Amino acid sequence: MRRARITAVLLSVGIALLALAPAALAHAGGGAGWYGETTDAVITNAMFLVILFFPTLIVVFSLIQWRLDKRRHAREDAAKRRAASADWRGGW
Repeated sequence: MRRARITAVLLSVGIALLALAPAALAHAGGGAGWYGETTDAVITNAMFLVILFFPTLIVVFSLIQWRLDKRRHAREDAAKRRAASADWRGGW
């Protein structure tokens, strides 16, 4: 019973938000938006920023992955050296 009530409330809130969203967006100053008037220059500059953002994101994630792989390989090499060393085998 409780799960059904929570589902009904969440569904009602979601439908209400979806129904009120177009009115909230249309109420802003004549469609000018947050930045101001939307011109071709504004759109062009925004798209140049998008074009720069994704390659930068790929480079940053690639550098992070490279660093993590470097650490993993160093850890694996150290484990191989420990396994090959007689000092680390234990025993008498």
